Amino acid sequence: MTASPGWYLRRLSRMGPREVGGRVVDTARRRRWRSAPPVAPEVTGARFTATLPAGALDAVPPDAAKRLLAEADRLLAGHAEFFGVPRDDLADPDWWYDPKTGRRAPSGYAFDVPYRSEDAVGDIKQIWEPSRHQYLTVLAAAYAISGDERYAERVAAHLRSWWAANPPLRGAHWISGIELGIRLLSWVWVRRLLDGWSGVAALFEDNPVARRQVWHHQRWLAAFPSRGSSANNHVIAEAAGQTAAACAFDWFPDSARWRADALRCLERHLRSNTFASGLNRELATEYHGLVLELGLAAVAEADAAGVSVPPAIHLVLLRMTDALAAVVDDRLRPPRQGDADDGHGLVVDGAGTDRWGSLLATGGAVFGRLAWWPTVTGTDVRTPLLAALIRPYAKREAAPAAPRPASRPAHFADAGLTILRGPAGIWCRCDGGPHGFLAIAAHAHADALAVEVRQDGVDVLADPGTYCYHGQPAWRRYFRSTLGHNTLELGGADQSVSGGPFLWTRQARSRVLVAEAAGAAGDGVARWCAEHDGYRPAVHRRRVELTAVTRELRITDEVRGPRRAARLAFHLGPTIVADLVGDRAELTWTRDGEHRSAVLDLPGHLRWSAQRGAVEPPLGWYSPGFGRKEPATTLVGTGFAGGAARSGEFTTVLRFHG
Repeated sequence: MTASPGWYLRRLSRMGPREVGGRVVDTARRRRWRSAPPVAPEVTGARFTATLPAGALDAVPPDAAKRLLAEADRLLAGHAEFFGVPRDDLADPDWWYDPKTGRRAPSGYAFDVPYRSEDAVGDIKQIWEPSRHQYLTVLAAAYAISGDERYAERVAAHLRSWWAANPPLRGAHWISGIELGIRLLSWVWVRRLLDGWSGVAALFEDNPVARRQVWHHQRWLAAFPSRGSSANNHVIAEAAGQTAAACAFDWFPDSARWRADALRCLERHLRSNTFASGLNRELATEYHGLVLELGLAAVAEADAAGVSVPPAIHLVLLRMTDALAAVVDDRLRPPRQGDADDGHGLVVDGAGTDRWGSLLATGGAVFGRLAWWPTVTGTDVRTPLLAALIRPYAKREAAPAAPRPASRPAHFADAGLTILRGPAGIWCRCDGGPHGFLAIAAHAHADALAVEVRQDGVDVLADPGTYCYHGQPAWRRYFRSTLGHNTLELGGADQSVSGGPFLWTRQARSRVLVAEAAGAAGDGVARWCAEHDGYRPAVHRRRVELTAVTRELRITDEVRGPRRAARLAFHLGPTIVADLVGDRAELTWTRDGEHRSAVLDLPGHLRWSAQRGAVEPPLGWYSPGFGRKEPATTLVGTGFAGGAARSGEFTTVLRFHG
C-alpha cells in the first residue's frame, strides 16, 4: 500500500510550523547526500573498554542460561521465527528478503525505497526485524555463557555479511531511525558479550568497515531525528542507540557531542512520552515496555562509560517501573492496550522468558522493589547483566527524592486507566483516557470506554490486539476499530476518525467521572464511570461495578442523544468456549488443568449473535502477537441506542463461578 496524495495532505495538516520546517531541512539534506554522502573520518587506536564487570556472568541463573543456549542452538541451525513466519534460512540470510510475500526489497538510495508498498518491497517489518540483530545478541550471550566459539564465529560471519550487503545509505535498512538506533544497541552488546573471543577486536575496533558503519549510523541519527508529531517511541530508540554507541564506541571526533546531544534528547523525550503517573503516553502497553527497556539500556551504557546521566531520566524510568508493577495481573500480564508490534530494546534471553517479569526484576535490582509489588518467580539473563552495569538508584548522589506509592495504585488519572481487582484473580482494565499521543496518535485504537477482563491471567473479555501494520489495510482497520474492542459502536462508525494506518484526524475525548477501589464506599464494590464524545452530539457513558462477594462484574452503557443504530461487542479470549442462547452466554475454559466457568447475561433488547473467524468483513479474531491471528468468539448485539429511555441504557452482567 503506497500513501496517496490525500494521505500526505492529512499528514501535513497534523504538523506544526516547526515540524514542517524541520522536515524541509531533512528533505534538502537527503537530496544533498544522494550525490555527496558524508565521509567517515579515519581513526586509529580505537579501543573497547565497556566490558562486563568481573563475576557478572556468574550471576546468570542456570535455568535462564539453559533457555538461552537452547535458543542459540536453534539459531545456529538456521531456524528462527519473526512475527509468526518461520525462517529456516538464517544460517546464511538474505538481508533484503521477505519470506512472507516472497518479495525482495529493491536496492538503491535508501530514501527512494517505497517501504510502505508491500507490492514493491514486501512486508517491511519482516525485512527489518532480523536486521535489528537482536538474534545476534542472543548468540553472543550464548558465547559469553558457554565459551563455545561456534556462536562467536556465526555472529562475526553475519555482521560481516550485513555490512557488505548494506553499505551506508543504500537499501531498506537505512530508512527508519528506530531500526538504526536498536541496531546500534545490539552491536554494543555483541561487542561486550564477545569480549573474551580472540577475534572480537578484528571484528569491531580494528575493522575499518565496522568503524565506518558505526559512524554512519550515528551520523544518520544526528541528521534525521524523529520530529514533532512523530516524536514517540521512535525518538526514544534513536536517542538510546545514539547514547549507547557514543558511550561504548567512543572513537570519533563527534562522539562527545553525539553523546551529550543524545542524553539531552533522551531526557526531554522520556519526560514528554511519559505521564507523571509513569504510564507511557501512547497508551500502548508494549511500547511502555519498549521505552522502559531502551531507557534502562541507555543508562547502563552511560554508567559503564562513567558518563553522568540527567537525574530526570532515572526518575522517569523509576515511575515507569512502579506503574508497570501496578497494572499487571496475577500472572504478570499487563493490559493489551493500543498497538503492539513485539518490539524489544535489548534481547539476550531464550524463548519462554517472561518479558514483563524480566523488566520488573531489573527494576527491582535498580530501583528497589516495593512491598506491594507482585512477586517475580521467573528468571532471566538480562537482569543480572544490566544490574552489573547500572548503579542502583539509591546510591546515586544526584538522584532526586522520589515519593513512591505506599500501596498499589488502581487509578491513573492522567492516563485515564483504571484497574478493578476482585477475588480469585479477577482483573478488569477500564479505559477512559486520551485517544493517543501527539497530533497523529499513531498507535492508538478507537477503543474509548473499552474494558478488558481476565481471571487468573486468562483473557475472558479480551482486547483482540494488533496483528499487522502495513500491507493488509482491511485487517489494520478491523483491529483498530471500535467494533474490534469491548465497547459500543454507534451509526456503524468508529468513535475516532482514521486518516491512515498510523494517523487519526479526529479523536474522541474521554473523561473519567468515578474511580473507586473496592471498599472505598464500605460495600466491597469497586466502581468506575466514564464518558466520551466521539459520537457527538450523542454521549456514550459507561459504568462498571465489580462486587467482590458475588464475583460479579456489571457493565451499564448509556447513550444520551439521538436514537441511532448500535452494536455492542464482547470479544472473548481464544481459550473461552461460549454457548449463546438468546441473551445469555455460558462461558467455559481450562486453566492449569482446572475447569472454570462464568455466565454473561447480555442486554435483552439487542439481538445477539456469535461470530468467529469471519473474513469479509473481519470479525471474531484474536492476535496473540504481531503477524499472528487466530479465531476467537465475538458476541455482537445489534439494535438501537439513544432516544427513548429503554434503548438509551442497557446492562451486561458477567458472573464468575467458583
